Amino acid sequence: MDWYMMNCELLATCSALGYLEGEVYHREPDCLESVKDLIRYLRHEDETRDIRQQLGAAQILQNDLLPILVQYPQDKVLFDAVIRLMVNLTQPALLCFGKVPSDATSRHHFLQVLSYLQAYKEAFASEKVFGVLSEKLYDLLQLDWEQRQDEDMLLIERILLLVRNVLHIPPDPTEEQGVDGDASVHDRVLWALHMSGMDDLLKFLASAQVEQQWALHVLEIISLMFRDQSAEELAALGQGQAAAEHGEDIQELETLRQRELAEKRARALQRPSRHSRFGGSYVLQGLKAIGDRDVIFHKGLHNLKSYSHDMGKETRRVPRRRQAAPETETPRRSARNVRLFLRCFCQDFLESCYNRLMLLVKDQLVREKAQQHDETYYLWATAFFMAFNRRRGFRPELVSETVSVRAFHFIEQNLTTYYEMALMDKKEAATWARRMHLALKAYQELLRTVQEMDRSPEQAVRDSSQVIKSNIFYLMEYRELFLTLFRKFDETKQPRSFLRDLVETAHLFLRMLERFCQGRSSLVVQSKRVRKKKKKPRAPAAIAPQPPSTAELEELWAGLVPQLQACLQGEVPLPEDVVPFDAASETPVEEQRTEALLQIQGCLRGARAPQALRLLRSARDIWPEGDVFGTPDTGPPEEMQLLREILFAPLPGHAPPKTEELEEDEEEEEEEEEETVQVSEKEFNFLDYLKRFACAPVVRALVVLLRGYARNSPHTNHCAARLLHRLARDLHMEALLFQLSLFTLFHRLLNDPAAGAYQELVALAKFILGKFFALAATNKKAFVELLFWKSPLAIREMTEGYGSLQDGEGAGRSRVPPWTPQQEQELRELYWKYKEVEGEDIIATILAHLPAPGRTRRQVVKQLVRLGLASSAKDFPRERKGTRIVLWTPEQEEELTRLFEEFQGSEDVLGNIMRHLTARRSRARVVEKLLGLGLVSERKELYKKRRRKGHVPVPGAAGTPALPAQDSSAEDSDGEEEDEDGDEAEEGPMDEHWTPEEGAGQGLAHRLHQEGLAGPLQWLENCLRRTAEDRQVDGVSHPVPLVPLSEENEDAMEDRRFWALLRQLGLRPPSNEQESFWRIPAAITPQQLRRMATSIAHHHHSPPGSPQGPLEPPRCPQDPAPAEQLPARLGSGSDSESEEPVPVPNPARPGTKRQREFDSEDEDDGSLGMELAPAAPRSWEDEDKDEDLQPRGRRKRVRRLEEEEEEEG
Repeated sequence: MDWYMMNCELLATCSALGYLEGEVYHREPDCLESVKDLIRYLRHEDETRDIRQQLGAAQILQNDLLPILVQYPQDKVLFDAVIRLMVNLTQPALLCFGKVPSDATSRHHFLQVLSYLQAYKEAFASEKVFGVLSEKLYDLLQLDWEQRQDEDMLLIERILLLVRNVLHIPPDPTEEQGVDGDASVHDRVLWALHMSGMDDLLKFLASAQVEQQWALHVLEIISLMFRDQSAEELAALGQGQAAAEHGEDIQELETLRQRELAEKRARALQRPSRHSRFGGSYVLQGLKAIGDRDVIFHKGLHNLKSYSHDMGKETRRVPRRRQAAPETETPRRSARNVRLFLRCFCQDFLESCYNRLMLLVKDQLVREKAQQHDETYYLWATAFFMAFNRRRGFRPELVSETVSVRAFHFIEQNLTTYYEMALMDKKEAATWARRMHLALKAYQELLRTVQEMDRSPEQAVRDSSQVIKSNIFYLMEYRELFLTLFRKFDETKQPRSFLRDLVETAHLFLRMLERFCQGRSSLVVQSKRVRKKKKKPRAPAAIAPQPPSTAELEELWAGLVPQLQACLQGEVPLPEDVVPFDAASETPVEEQRTEALLQIQGCLRGARAPQALRLLRSARDIWPEGDVFGTPDTGPPEEMQLLREILFAPLPGHAPPKTEELEEDEEEEEEEEEETVQVSEKEFNFLDYLKRFACAPVVRALVVLLRGYARNSPHTNHCAARLLHRLARDLHMEALLFQLSLFTLFHRLLNDPAAGAYQELVALAKFILGKFFALAATNKKAFVELLFWKSPLAIREMTEGYGSLQDGEGAGRSRVPPWTPQQEQELRELYWKYKEVEGEDIIATILAHLPAPGRTRRQVVKQLVRLGLASSAKDFPRERKGTRIVLWTPEQEEELTRLFEEFQGSEDVLGNIMRHLTARRSRARVVEKLLGLGLVSERKELYKKRRRKGHVPVPGAAGTPALPAQDSSAEDSDGEEEDEDGDEAEEGPMDEHWTPEEGAGQGLAHRLHQEGLAGPLQWLENCLRRTAEDRQVDGVSHPVPLVPLSEENEDAMEDRRFWALLRQLGLRPPSNEQESFWRIPAAITPQQLRRMATSIAHHHHSPPGSPQGPLEPPRCPQDPAPAEQLPARLGSGSDSESEEPVPVPNPARPGTKRQREFDSEDEDDGSLGMELAPAAPRSWEDEDKDEDLQPRGRRKRVRRLEEEEEEEG
């Protein structure tokens, strides 16, 4: 920017500062006012930072401000103003713009300001400037606290900020392209700082007791001083390591030379002995070109190995969002004299300042006295100085402040916070990744320091190391940290250096943990398990409590009369804060008057007489019309009478919320989850922990790191190879590494001329390739498996056979039967057959025609997608409940009329109609249509005519043959699935006056036991006996839900054959949408429950006819812990089996034993010889066991709702 482009006022102000003549600067009389004007201009600059750019173009700082600072330090006011102006001019560009601008114009201004800052930094590389600053700072620090003024404190802070700003300016990559060892601008600034004695002042500020408020400023300056340095290199400097550094350079050059010689040798071997002026053309048989012909090769045969179809193609451009994250800092070696000065600074800092400064900084961070993200300086200092101490004659007492369990916890907390923020704040993910890298390096250095303490000759140091390791290995957060970082590694957000440090730290942690476990017979660690529980849906509108009787109200009024008389006589003051009317409420005035009556009645019934009287008088003033609250001249006797009438009046309660609103609230609450963390202890197994690393994300990250094996250090390659070796050899999961990306890397490694320098990687590659080709000899699909990242289950299938998981005891997919080729062909035929049928659910139709084994809707949809018959599961949406309104056609009405006339005289009119009706209808819809057609006048005409219990023959009794099983089977398959909701909606709950007969359910339980339901039967028996014991001890009966907590019991509770057994035992199904589980009614006595348990246990424990007493059943999953169990023996009192059943009235179902109700034949007690109906296909929400990610409670509710298919009109 030229001078003629500057603002006129700004140009005049700069001219009034003074002029430089040779080495002497002559200031103008208005120099101080001009400096203050420049500060004022900077305060009002625009978003492009125009004033800052103009001052930078005019080089005001180099030509005016620095000469004024150097030549007029005695002018305190001018010196203070110049320092203020320079602090403003040198502040970081990121601080000026907030962030790196994305648009081109703003980015241009940003880069312009950055270039001016780099010019400022070069001007500050002067011993004179830092000499003046050091002298001024020294004079200020010599003052006692009583003598220091506020201006002195501000000047100290501004000098420190100025030094911080100058050191913070990044280098210019175009200007600093020298080799390692050259003095850069940053090195020259550091040398000027050292020569001026500023470094000694910084050490004084870090160690002085009275200067602790500058702790964070000092730490920030020190971190910027060592920005380009390596702690290991500084520690090795001056210990006879110059020759070692020279040797490393020679070794690196020798490696490059060997690589070059190997390449020359390979080219020489490929060159033919006889020169040919014509290379010739060759046909590569078996290698197809773009067409169907073989490739024609027009070069010499020595170039054949390098042939590829990709030759000549342009490299595809990688989108910016997929490019690898750039490295934040490039390592550079400073000039030797600068490194020697920094090494001495580190030694002095560790011996006199480190522990105290880190304690002060940690205290300010914990108390939140620091600025945001200042903890990054603490993390850097922890990693840098602990590494320096470890490499420079390890002395643990010098870093004792940061070697503790508290330090591990602080770093782990910050690392977890950065990790979570990187996932949430996508725009600033790269910034959070840099902070995460700092925390990871601090964590790595802590582990290395603890490892070094194990090697200490002092026993106290080794004991301290054992204490720290026992604490960090005990807590689960430290063990799970590396797994989390591996799984969430993203090379587009996190640089390659982060992955390098992550692999090295994980390798170190695993090695320390393995050695810690080897010295102990057993290791107990903490385990945390997060359980997600669905919040219970809100209960329906609570049933209004029964109003008190007249006698109770009379008794209550007798107690209120003395209180009211005392209030009317003025002995008891009336409250003033009771208001019956809210003018700001949206409730209409008339409704508020009704609510006022309810409030008065509530106060009276709550024995709050003063509030009731105050409400009555206030309401009389607000609503004088109608004399509802009395007339204006109402006296005390009339008020007493009015309050008595309000107390005894049957006022309506508050209206319950609408059903739709309740349902919406319940759905919202069902989505909410409650997370509970269960903390327990378990014995640690190192191999089980190592198996957690056997996953695709870990292997993928290791492959990404090993792609640059030539650039990696030998230690990095060793750590990566050792991790892969642990997974392949220690866990016997060689197939986990059968991946094409890794094999491509192995191919490049084995063909590398300098492969001799990577013997460990070469040995690993040969081992893995040998295992792969050995497996490929028996498994021809192994070559296809190379294309996919694999899980442990896939590895097991590859090595043991692809059908091994179906028979494996731990396979989650063992319950899902495989699709045979015949079943797949049948599925295709059914799909094409019913694809064009309109108005029907194609999946439901296919399920109805599929033979055994029964398939779920999800299994069929997934298989259709696998076969390519559908693109996704969205092609088969499930019809939402209640949205399909099917009208009755005239033919259906005629069929219903005909069936009604046919079965009008039968015992179960409705049941027979439902079984013979062609169109599927719910019982409620059929009843409504019969009423609408006028075939019946009231619902009770359709009630089923029941027989007396005493005349019902017991199956299996002498001389009473059992009924054929086919009858109930037809009923189950025809009507039960669609009748449940209709039955419950029309009839109400089951008749709980009904009591189970002696031996009810024995035959059905025996058949279920033979068909493999022994486990659920044992669970049901256990629940019945437990409930009987609880009711006998507590003396109180409540409905007890049967909650299945295992997969086997859940499957049984969805089996209609098991439902039939529950009905025979007298258990009650869910009555409405608010209930999800079957219940043991409250009216069943303990004796009846024991008799029911004995009836199913008889066939469960032994064949029919063998005598056996009741045994102690195993504890039910929902039973209390053993410490909470009752002392009484389960099933005690076998004489209860011979007791006569005692009819107990049940409040859940009104009516007598002979009451008639809507029911199907399978619920009739006369039809006891029923056949087990086949299990209906499970619903869409009944997911496969290996893919079921929903909590069991919600899955159970969803299954229940989906299976109760009722067509709502």
